[in-house]
Amino acid sequence: MAAGEPGVLGGYYFRFLPQKTFPSLTAPETTSRLRQWSMLGRIKAQAFGFDQTFRAYRKDDFLMAFFKDPNVISNLQLLSDSSAQWMTLGTEVKKVEATNVPCTQLSMSFFNRLYDEDIVRDTGHIIKCLDSFCDPFLIADELRKVLLVEDSEKYEVFSKPDREEFLFCLFKHLCLGGSLCQYEDVLNPYLETAKLIYKDLVSVRKHPQTKKIQITSSVFKVTAYDSTGVCYPSTKNHEQTFSYFIVDPIKRHVNVLYHCFGVGEMS
Repeated sequence: MAAGEPGVLGGYYFRFLPQKTFPSLTAPETTSRLRQWSMLGRIKAQAFGFDQTFRAYRKDDFLMAFFKDPNVISNLQLLSDSSAQWMTLGTEVKKVEATNVPCTQLSMSFFNRLYDEDIVRDTGHIIKCLDSFCDPFLIADELRKVLLVEDSEKYEVFSKPDREEFLFCLFKHLCLGGSLCQYEDVLNPYLETAKLIYKDLVSVRKHPQTKKIQITSSVFKVTAYDSTGVCYPSTKNHEQTFSYFIVDPIKRHVNVLYHCFGVGEMS
């Protein structure tokens, strides 16, 4: 198929947008935090444009067309399981699974309950607890307990719908980090970084009548399979290996946020 022809499936044609940058991931403060959390060099955002109207109910056709498009195949990056080097897909995708991720939060006050419920002190310090493990994560404070331990007394502080929100998912991923993650003692770095990345990825607009800010993006958590099994985001399954597709139907952009669990860059 010539590069200029529409994609085979659903009429979608995609183009890579290398000029679109994500300052939230490259700012010096963020890179130093990602290094501490063992995520640096293993997390990446990329942008692609598309040429047809996006309809959320046709997300499966849209994503299949995405993975079949030559401009995606030659530009979509993932980490090699064997060499831990960045590479392109290089395999034919046969099936795509996409979970809808609610994206409705417009304020970081969503996390105020961490203070109200004595998970974080008024000073911003995260309250410590006795060490335990929730495989493979070390639980050394009340924050990780709330994130991971379902039978802990404060797990209910965030309801099931709260936990499905994209903002919560981002926050949780940053808190859990990579395989040599050095946890923060205070909450703010997690909140600040989650906010910056969220604002970078998600599109908003002012409603013409009500003048209220509304989110226009649709978010999906995506897994792709080739003839041998899962090929993207990785052949190895891990809670901290993920790929989110954030679709802006107005600009016709899709932002891809990718992370593969492992040992991040140290220096």
